[in-house]
Amino acid sequence: MVETRMGPKEWALLIALSLLWGGSFFFAEVALRGLPPLSVVFARVAIGALALLVLVHAAGLGLPRGLRPWRAFFVMGALNNLIPFTLIVWGQTAVTGGLAAILNATTPLFTVVLADRLTRDERLTRPKLAGVVIGFLGVAVMIGPEISAESDPEVLGERGLVVLAELAVLAAALAYALAGIYGRRFRDIPPLVTATGQVTASSVLLCPLVLAADRPWTLPVPDAASLGALVGLGLLSTAAAYVIYFRLLATAGATNLLLVTFLIPVSAILLGVLVLGEALAAEQLAGMGLIALGLAAIDGRLSGWIYNRKQRARGHPTVKPAP
Repeated sequence: MVETRMGPKEWALLIALSLLWGGSFFFAEVALRGLPPLSVVFARVAIGALALLVLVHAAGLGLPRGLRPWRAFFVMGALNNLIPFTLIVWGQTAVTGGLAAILNATTPLFTVVLADRLTRDERLTRPKLAGVVIGFLGVAVMIGPEISAESDPEVLGERGLVVLAELAVLAAALAYALAGIYGRRFRDIPPLVTATGQVTASSVLLCPLVLAADRPWTLPVPDAASLGALVGLGLLSTAAAYVIYFRLLATAGATNLLLVTFLIPVSAILLGVLVLGEALAAEQLAGMGLIALGLAAIDGRLSGWIYNRKQRARGHPTVKPAP
């Protein structure tokens, strides 16, 4: 039975997951100093796939056989790994990991809108619509200054690259949203098997692209920091993160798991500031606040808290309304 409230263990796992996924932006930023983006993405999914294959074997599970499940794994791998990982890592060649993490936190906003159009049981309610509007306003606050600055020819190239990088990370969030909706079809497959299948499929898709685009045999040997970052991306931010993710999904439920989107930018920003000496502008922090407020409205906790306070003030029973 899935718990609707989280205890200390669930909160600890949620914070650990946010550190692992927030750390992916930090690891990618370090790895990019020694390798091109596509090679970083391939190393991440290949190392993650090997680790997950070992876990599947240790758990006594097997990967499905036949064309149909693997066709679905390849679609899921493209939407959930290949496309977003590549866009985010490329985006981080022009923006910091902290900013990329903030923009990536828009994934639930895209999910709410797409689920209303593509599913029958997840409709866009007024609180969710308000959350989407507030969240995308936060995105506009962050990207707006970059766009307005492009009128100056002296900074056109640099500013234009930054805007493209920000739009690439937003496109990655859109891909994650599509993957979340497409992934509903895997309900009859053990979660660990689904994770392993999609990451393995991603590795197969990326291998010829890396060979053709980066020609790895011509690249200089990465330094120890870049290699360590790749191991962190594959083992921690991919394999270990998936194990914790599916454990939380089973014990705390999808709604509580959504809270991780609040914590990932915080983890990424703290790692960037403490280790890499990065800084965020005031409009970026303001945009993060608006996105967090939008996610709170979508999640329903904000409206439920306000409703319950009003009910208590009137002496009525407190019942959280459905979001």
